[in-house]
Amino acid sequence: MEKTTTTKRQFTGTVVSDKMSKTVTVRVDRTVLHPKYHKRYTRSTKMKAHDEKGEYHTGDLVVIEECKPISRDKRWRVVGKAK
Repeated sequence: MEKTTTTKRQFTGTVVSDKMSKTVTVRVDRTVLHPKYHKRYTRSTKMKAHDEKGEYHTGDLVVIEECKPISRDKRWRVVGKAK
């Protein structure tokens, strides 16, 4: 019987809010190509991520990783600062 390892999704984003305890809100930007006009534009998504020590603050560039649900909204955890 072989063990299968699954890779968890990781995104890089900017912390936009650190007002909650042990939680930061991270804005992840992605570039999308318009289907008709073929112009690139930016879409963003806000995700709540678990920050156990409270060491990340507004404006920090961080890497978040998918994890099991921690609360109703939190399905991500902060791995570290982005390079």
